[in-house]
Amino acid sequence: MRKARVERNTNETKISVELNLDGTGIYDVQTGVGFLDHMLEQLSRHSLIDLKVRAEGDLHIDFHHTTEDSGIAIGQAFAQALGDKKGITRYGSCLLPMDEALTRVALDISSRPYLIWNVNFTRDKLGDMDTELFREWFQGFAQAAGITLHVENLYGENNHHIIESAYKALARSLRDAIEIDPRKSDAIPSTKGTLGGSL
Repeated sequence: MRKARVERNTNETKISVELNLDGTGIYDVQTGVGFLDHMLEQLSRHSLIDLKVRAEGDLHIDFHHTTEDSGIAIGQAFAQALGDKKGITRYGSCLLPMDEALTRVALDISSRPYLIWNVNFTRDKLGDMDTELFREWFQGFAQAAGITLHVENLYGENNHHIIESAYKALARSLRDAIEIDPRKSDAIPSTKGTLGGSL
């Protein structure tokens, strides 16, 4: 089983993550930020990655550090659980509708982290959470996980639907990308022979 546990402690946050890539989408998430919990639960459920997150952050200031650092910690656990990436499909993409919103995600588990973020909101907050912080979560996750990640909302009116479709599309893309290719289960999916380091 491809599992990992990560603890990330700073002066701003204390975060622990337990992750199982070969799970069934079981989640237990407590970050202190209700809307972020909801999104991480969607990520787990639709990727089939088991996810346990505990976060204590400086929420008396704002939600920025907790949001960003949870993305980093989950990304670190993801990369650790993947190991040398032998046998994975590597690429994933999803075009995901949620009512009136449609979002596209494409990713490459490449060890070359990069985020393209074409998602716009018409509200500053969802619940108590600043909508600008969603980009910080995706950036932290992509960087720490070593993923080239493109996220684009094609259209939508409801801001909740827009961001939830982005997390669900990420989940489905990850689900495809981490699957073991039965025709090449013993090989690194790269002509370089490695997917580690900066390539």
